[in-house]
Amino acid sequence: MKLNPAVKVSRRIAAIGRAGWQACASHPDYQANPFISFDFLDIAEEAGCAVEAQGWGPQHLSLDDETGAVAAVMPLYLKSHSQGEYIFDHAWADAYERAGGRYYPKLLSAAPFTPATGPRLLVRPDIDADLARNLLLQGGLGLCERYGASGLHVNFPTRPEWDWLGAQGLAQREGQQYHWYNRGYGSFEDFLADLSSGRRKTIRRERRDALAGVEVLALTGSDLTEAHWDAFYGFYMDTGARKWGRPYLNRLFFSLLGERMADQVLLVMARRNGRWIAGALNLIGADCLYGRNWGCIEEVPFLHFELCYYQAIDWAIQHGLDRVEAGAQGQHKIARGYLPAPVHSAHYIADPMLRGPVEDFVRREREAVEGEIEWLTEEYSPFRETRPTEGDDA
Repeated sequence: MKLNPAVKVSRRIAAIGRAGWQACASHPDYQANPFISFDFLDIAEEAGCAVEAQGWGPQHLSLDDETGAVAAVMPLYLKSHSQGEYIFDHAWADAYERAGGRYYPKLLSAAPFTPATGPRLLVRPDIDADLARNLLLQGGLGLCERYGASGLHVNFPTRPEWDWLGAQGLAQREGQQYHWYNRGYGSFEDFLADLSSGRRKTIRRERRDALAGVEVLALTGSDLTEAHWDAFYGFYMDTGARKWGRPYLNRLFFSLLGERMADQVLLVMARRNGRWIAGALNLIGADCLYGRNWGCIEEVPFLHFELCYYQAIDWAIQHGLDRVEAGAQGQHKIARGYLPAPVHSAHYIADPMLRGPVEDFVRREREAVEGEIEWLTEEYSPFRETRPTEGDDA
C-alpha cells in the first residue's frame, strides 16, 4: 500500500481516531503494549493529565495511505518542562539556559508518565516501515523547527527503533531499570528454587511479615469498582505528596482506566480488618506485567515488596507472562529477583553548541551504564546456576 507523504499534526489523539490509531498500534511486533494504545493515550488527554495546561501539549503525527486510511502514527508532545518523563535531562536544560539558550519548549515522543519501553514509530503491518519512519521523523524535526523547540526526544523506544534512530543521527542514550524474567516457572516456589538459600529465606520472611494480619486481593476486569479506585487514589496522592510533591494523575484518570481498560489493569490491594491500607497498580501487556504506581496509608514492614514485586511475580507466573517491569530506579529490586536491564532514549538537539556536549555525555554515560549493568549482574544476582537438590536447606 502506498503512502501519502504529507504528515498530519493532531492536537488531540481523538482527531486521529481509535480505529486508525489501533490499526498501527496493533502490529504483531508491538506485543499489545498498553501504553501506546489509543485508549491509554486518550484517557490521559480526556482526564486533563496530558494536555497543554499541564505542560503536555499533544502534537501527534500521522500518515495516511493512498486511500486516506491511517497508515502510521507517532505519539508526540510539546513540553514546557521535563516532569513525568523518567529520562532525566534537567542538567542539560540548566546548562543551556545558563549559557543563554532556551531549552523549553521541547518535543517529546513518549507514553506520558510511563517509564516503560514500547514502540514510538507505529506503522501498520502492510506499510513500508522504513519509509513511514523516515516521514514521521522528518515531520517531527520539521515541527521542532516550526515551534523553535530546542530538540526532539524519543523516550523508551524499542531497541530496533533506538538503533534506527541512532543511524539517523540522533544521540543514543542508555539507562537501566530492573526487570524480572520468567524462566519457565510453574509456581512462585519454582522461582524461589532458582535463588540462593539466603535469598529464599529472606523473601519468605518478608512475605510472612508483610501478610501478618493483612489480606491481599489481585483485582482485574469486572472485579474493579469505583470504591477500589477511591481507595487507591488516596494511596497515590499520599505517596505523591510525601515523595515528589506533584502527582501527575487525577481521580478521573483512574475512573476512565477502569472503565475503558479494565481487562488490562491489575490492581493489587491490601486491607486490614476490612480497611484498605495499600495498593499497587499494574498494566497487563501481551508478554509483560508493567508495575506503575504504589501507595499506602499505613506502614507495614515489607508490604511494598509484597504488593509491587512478589505479587507481580506470582501473577505473571500464573498467567504465563515472560517478564515483569517494575518501573524506574531501585537497586533493592535485585535482591527480589529483578535484574538490571538497559532502557533507551534518542535525542535530537537543534543547537550545535548544545548538541556536541550532549552527544559526548551520552556516549560516556552509555559506557558507564553498560559496565554497571554487567557488574551488578555478576556481583549481586540472587540467582544460582542450579535448582536446589532434594534435602537442600530452603
